Amino acid sequence: MKELINQVKQLIIETLELEDIEPEDIADDEALFVDGLGLDSIDALELGVAIKKAYNVKIDGDSADSKKHFYSVTSLCQFIAENR
Repeated sequence: MKELINQVKQLIIETLELEDIEPEDIADDEALFVDGLGLDSIDALELGVAIKKAYNVKIDGDSADSKKHFYSVTSLCQFIAENR
């Protein structure tokens, strides 16, 4: 799981072109939206597309669970691991 967490952090940085941020700067359980990294809904769409390409996992944006899956790097990795 640690390797997947590092891969997802790198994917977030590259996909969203987050300058001056390293994978170790992103806390595993910190919120990705609003408080944590401050991502928004456009970032969520871009990240969802990148996750689908990288891991062949689709996150349904209309699902009530999608917010839960996108909460943190850890929750995102759990979703990817369960659905690959």
